[in-house]
Amino acid sequence: MASTIQLQGDDSVVLRVTHSNLKTFNSDTRFSLQLTVEGVKEKLWKKCGTSVNSMHLELYDDARNDKIADLSDNSKPLGFYSPLDGFRLHVVDLDPASISSGGWLEDTSLVEKYQISEEAYNKRQDTFRKYKEKITSGIPATVEAKMPDTCMEDLCANIKVGSRCEVEPGAKRGVVKFVGQAEPLGPGFWVGVQYDEPLGKHDGMVKGVRYFECPPSHGGIVRPEKVKVGDYAERDPFEEDEI
Repeated sequence: MASTIQLQGDDSVVLRVTHSNLKTFNSDTRFSLQLTVEGVKEKLWKKCGTSVNSMHLELYDDARNDKIADLSDNSKPLGFYSPLDGFRLHVVDLDPASISSGGWLEDTSLVEKYQISEEAYNKRQDTFRKYKEKITSGIPATVEAKMPDTCMEDLCANIKVGSRCEVEPGAKRGVVKFVGQAEPLGPGFWVGVQYDEPLGKHDGMVKGVRYFECPPSHGGIVRPEKVKVGDYAERDPFEEDEI
């Protein structure tokens, strides 16, 4: 009866997805209650690297520290198991040779990297360093020095700390965490943003100065002209299809 009520009511549910091999794989994801268990697996396998045939799903109510069910019947709809918003859907990878095993998808230190000595790199003429030196050598050093400390202050009038925003280029979304001057970065006003996804370059600290707090690789500090504030909802990185 409970599953029937859910299928007739709100046609979707938000579950927190975790993975047996990927400790950082943790996201709130919306699923249609009419989607079969096999369909749920199809939706997840591209994201976690576990094939459908090697995937076992478990449903938990962490608030009660209770395992609700093993989703063992691929033909049944998700709503059959009566999931509620906030329940946890745990992916168990049964394949010992899975690409998600061993930790290399998360720990980049396990991936062999190409290395080149500083001396050999400096001898090359086709590097970004050489390109940057060529470009910056043609920019007068007085350009930035002539920029007043109040430059772009007017653009910050509607940008408030705590506002949702979108940053160009890339339409990256996040929350404004800092508005003001940042002398080590240059004269004028700057805007610090905590991105929803790890698309940033730092955790709010730049050149030894802490401007705001955020998770690693989620922080960015840009000029206000690149920031638009508004009702920009957080995107679901695991959502592919409209429900």
